[in-house]
Amino acid sequence: MAIIAFILVMLVPTPGLSYSGHAAIALLIFAIIMWASEAQVLAVTSLMLMFLQPLLHIQTFSQAAIGFANPIIFLMIGGFILAVAIGKSGLAKRFTYWMLSKVGTSPSMSIFAAVFSTGLLSAWIENVVAFAMLLPIIKTIVPLFGVNDPEKGNSNFAKAMVLGASYGSLAGGFGTEIGTAPNLMAAAYTHLPFVNWMVFGFPLAIIMLFVTWKLLGWVFPPEVEGVVGGKETLTNAMNVMGSITRTEKITAAILFFTIALWVTTGITGLDSYSVALIGASLYFVSGVIDWKDAQEGVDWGLIIFFGGALSLGAALLNTGAASYIITHLIGGLGPNVSTVSIMLLLMVVAVIFTQVMSNIALAAILVPLAVTLAAAQGQPIGIYAAPVAISCSLSFMFPMADPTVAMAYGTGYVNIKEILKAGIPMVVIGIIITIIVMLTIAKPFLG
Repeated sequence: MAIIAFILVMLVPTPGLSYSGHAAIALLIFAIIMWASEAQVLAVTSLMLMFLQPLLHIQTFSQAAIGFANPIIFLMIGGFILAVAIGKSGLAKRFTYWMLSKVGTSPSMSIFAAVFSTGLLSAWIENVVAFAMLLPIIKTIVPLFGVNDPEKGNSNFAKAMVLGASYGSLAGGFGTEIGTAPNLMAAAYTHLPFVNWMVFGFPLAIIMLFVTWKLLGWVFPPEVEGVVGGKETLTNAMNVMGSITRTEKITAAILFFTIALWVTTGITGLDSYSVALIGASLYFVSGVIDWKDAQEGVDWGLIIFFGGALSLGAALLNTGAASYIITHLIGGLGPNVSTVSIMLLLMVVAVIFTQVMSNIALAAILVPLAVTLAAAQGQPIGIYAAPVAISCSLSFMFPMADPTVAMAYGTGYVNIKEILKAGIPMVVIGIIITIIVMLTIAKPFLG
């Protein structure tokens, strides 16, 4: 199917687009079918993309390999290592027992905690980091509910928990200008004050967090009733753990230091990628973990998969294929098109492309276009740029769409078909709610 689709796309005329751009679009279709069907392991498809790009004369291997030098790759590695340290030290387990004793022992409230914990964190720090910090906690919570071997994909509760944390981190990022890279891109072009974005961003984030919680509980109805043994189990477990250990204290100190660096990047001048590696290195230096722990705890196949996806996204960008598709779609609307129609089209385009390419690269194409369209129509400067930025983070449908979704898939709790089952309604609801918010709460604050 993937090969036939590639050939058919290559047979479609694309006047004004170079051969390399045409081939990049055909390779994109090939990759989507391969990834969605899992005809090969995701990492293997990504490896295929690396040699197919020079073979098809889309770009050289050196250019294709730049995808693996993308800073987000190192943020993922750092996030994985932080998660390994938090899990190995016992800190994750201790925090889990404390959290469950506060929110309750029902599956619904556990999913609520997973969604809102990452959601509120990711408004201020990187989505990947927020998810990575909660992942070891989720892996501790799931067995407490009597779930055995969740990595075999046999538990709806485990699916809802891990996707809840992933989707929560994406939705929470809508809340502030620093919540996601596309938000920052939109802020740079529109010059909207920080508080203006929060006026509409935080309500949107909170609504989407509630939608995530309820939708996942409906799509994956939990098969468990609560923590086995109830609160008594938590009390006994906390008693067995005893007082906090020296290793846990060191782990917590490094974690809080790392979070402080993430929150103050605007002051220190550090970027979030460097901070992730600073935190990871401190865990090695302090002896909390060793390299063997990292080898086992980091999903290197997932890193290869994501690097290949970023490589393909860069090819679409560098060959002009992404701009070609977007320009022709906008041009096809005609001169007398409504604000809602343009907003909807830009958001749909953003959602489709963000599943397979870097959202910051996509925002770099779409945000300037959105600002230009708004100026030409005499609209508020952010009327299209803000929803476009938010759409670039509606990455709910595929593992290659966002590192958090890739890491959720990497647990084995959930497969691609199940991610699609939850992700498609999340995207549709996200687009509808964003448009409503933009045309009501947000409009007076969009410049």
